[in-house]
Amino acid sequence: MTNESVTPGSELKIIDVEKLEPAQLEKAREIASSIDVSDSQSVIQYGVGAQSRISEFSDNILSKVRSKDAGYVGETLTDLGMKVKSLKIEKLGQSSFFSGIPFVGGLVSSIKKFMSRYEKVSTQIEKIVGELEKSRMELIKDITMLDTLYEKNLEYLTELDLFIAAGQIKLEELREEILPKMQKEVEQSDDASEAQKFRDFVQMADRFEKKLHDLKLSRTISIQTAPQLRLIQNNDQLLVEKIQSSILNTIPLWKNQVVIALSIFRQKNALEMQKNVTKTTNDLLSKNSEMLKDSSVETARESEKGIVEIDTLKKVNDDLISTIEETISIQKEGRIKRQQAESELSKIENELKMKLKLVDQTR
Repeated sequence: MTNESVTPGSELKIIDVEKLEPAQLEKAREIASSIDVSDSQSVIQYGVGAQSRISEFSDNILSKVRSKDAGYVGETLTDLGMKVKSLKIEKLGQSSFFSGIPFVGGLVSSIKKFMSRYEKVSTQIEKIVGELEKSRMELIKDITMLDTLYEKNLEYLTELDLFIAAGQIKLEELREEILPKMQKEVEQSDDASEAQKFRDFVQMADRFEKKLHDLKLSRTISIQTAPQLRLIQNNDQLLVEKIQSSILNTIPLWKNQVVIALSIFRQKNALEMQKNVTKTTNDLLSKNSEMLKDSSVETARESEKGIVEIDTLKKVNDDLISTIEETISIQKEGRIKRQQAESELSKIENELKMKLKLVDQTR
């Protein structure tokens, strides 16, 4: 099929008849021989069947494209990505649960909170994956359907090409054989009806040419449909691959990363606990060592001391001597005072006796 130049009085031959397969060429000539240009209904209905199938086919494709919501798949994939990111694996253990609560208790609490959040997100993701799986199956069906449509479009195009080739053959026959012959007969005849018949036939030939042009337009639509079908099919295949990648790669990878993150988190906290245990052990050993040192030194000092210290004995001795001296001094002082008292008593007694004697004498 090639394009040929337009010459005066001829149409653009988009089908190279000479390059048709023998079977197709025979079929085109058979169709051309059945064309009755003088019959207006025959001209109007020429190729309508193939043309209608092309039109219905285009409408069918349009309805199928409209019925598919590719945006839904994109939104679902986006939602899947957001759900995966919402878990925020990288923030596991970043909260300050170490302060104010026991270490182990904080570790368990953090993991429980994370796992609770993971289970919620995981459930949501499983639902999304289910929707994506349904969409994937629908897209696979569409891909198969588009293959069928492509083959149908090729079939319709082949059929339409036969009608166009037959029309070109017939039109060439009209212009090069039938019309020149009729024109010659009209010129040789004085019959006005023959002239009118010739003009009517020329008009019908022009209408047939226009009808052939309509078929060529339908052919262009069919030709344009082929890459459109492949484009839609390619987009569906890309979506299927994206969905499969999400289901088979993204989700398992995400789950693996959760396991790895939890393992690293547990390792980190186990290491932290081990550091605390080591520090506590070292502190305990250091304190015990200090206590042992102090106790040993004190014990050694005490063991080297006597039962009673010399200083104590000296003090006791000094206190004893001082006590004895004070006692002797007190006793001596008491003796002197007693002697003085006795002397005073004797003096008082003598004075009393003298007074009594004077009293007796005065009687």
